[in-house]
Amino acid sequence: MDEPALRQLLDDVRSGAVHPDDAVRRLRRLPFVELGFARVDHHRALRQGIGEAVYAPGKTPEQCAAIVAELLSEPGGPVVLTRATSDHLAAALERSPGGAVTRTGAHSLVTWRESPPRPGRVLVLTAGTSDLPVAEECRAVLVAYGVHPTLLSDCGVAGVHRLLASFDELVEADAVVVVAGMEGALASLVAGVTPAPVVAVPTSAGYGAGLEGVTALLAMHASCAAGLTVVGIDNGFGAACAVTRLLP
Repeated sequence: MDEPALRQLLDDVRSGAVHPDDAVRRLRRLPFVELGFARVDHHRALRQGIGEAVYAPGKTPEQCAAIVAELLSEPGGPVVLTRATSDHLAAALERSPGGAVTRTGAHSLVTWRESPPRPGRVLVLTAGTSDLPVAEECRAVLVAYGVHPTLLSDCGVAGVHRLLASFDELVEADAVVVVAGMEGALASLVAGVTPAPVVAVPTSAGYGAGLEGVTALLAMHASCAAGLTVVGIDNGFGAACAVTRLLP
């Protein structure tokens, strides 16, 4: 349950459309519901503005399907299932049809109940094509929360003219997500050009010395571009949540 849903419930009680006893029964399920294997947090969107997401790895398809269904049982904002295998995907969609599916490399991300469009010009940049699965995860979560970003792929520093071709878009953006593996230099370059908040996502793309994203992560943390925000390796979901919180 998010703030608009709670306000609607209170308005319905005030108008007589919902009996107070029915409202109490609904509120009794909050702040969480016990499923035995999970305690589903219905209050998270009310507290944070972003609802609980379902991280599929380590969960059975049946568990993912049950958590998604429980989140959808209450009115509110988007419901997101991340890093889903084909089995997770099939179980969740069978129980809760209508989800929008985005392929994110070897996995899928599914969203239900997309929010209305929000203002804000957001760019999602990738250093290389290999970074696209992480960028697609970020883009899909942003779209679920009503933010419709522009995706610019393959803008890495090995051919910096490709990035500078979008200079005007960088300067006019309200927020920028930079998704980069290898040495992660693109984040520092972008953050030194745009006045917008920049969220950097290190990816595991790269050869041996890239250390599966650790080199990019440390480089982004060591950036001389002040105010750069860095999330975990391959965490496109986290970057989208950061931008969602940053935007008014």
